[in-house]
Amino acid sequence: MGEGVRKSGVPREKIFVQTKLYPNQYSHAAKAIDEALKKLDIGYIDMLLHHPAPDDVTAYAAIEKAIQDGKVRTAGISCYYIRETDPFLPEVSIKPALIQNEIHPYYQDSPVVEYIQNKGIAVQAWYPLGGRGYTGAMLDDPVLQEIAAAHRKSAAQVILRWDLQKGVAVIPGSGNPDHIRDNISIFDFELSAEEMKQIAALEKREKHDWY
Repeated sequence: MGEGVRKSGVPREKIFVQTKLYPNQYSHAAKAIDEALKKLDIGYIDMLLHHPAPDDVTAYAAIEKAIQDGKVRTAGISCYYIRETDPFLPEVSIKPALIQNEIHPYYQDSPVVEYIQNKGIAVQAWYPLGGRGYTGAMLDDPVLQEIAAAHRKSAAQVILRWDLQKGVAVIPGSGNPDHIRDNISIFDFELSAEEMKQIAALEKREKHDWY
């Protein structure tokens, strides 16, 4: 990935690079950050803690130190909900720039999204299209298909647009160039208030990963 960034011709400051510290790295977080920097070789990175663990505050302190040293630009956390975030925030010096959680039409987690946003923290959705093994069924949802047809877009584009209109950043993963192009082509249409309500009604509290 570092090679792709270096060869892209895009100014480094215009690319937002996230990587994670995993709980098995929390005890040696500073070393893990240096290893990630060496592997990527792109000057600096944006870092996320992957999920809560007993020593996550210590690991986050290493990220804060890396920010002071210019190695990391911003800090973030992943898979933190209200009960994890409430005790965590008073223990850190730099407020996370974002919290990355599972969010999609079947698991909208709206109270948590609003809680995070009210803290002045950005929300980012992983598994925005449902996640491995679930994407096909979600994209075939008749409500999403109907809305997509009305806008001459795909169901995936409708979901990503829905997230953005809720103020949620998205990171859809794909190795398919056509899908990557489609995923970024969501700024030329807007969902109506009624369509947003229709998607909100799809909530099933159906979480697709344990985090």
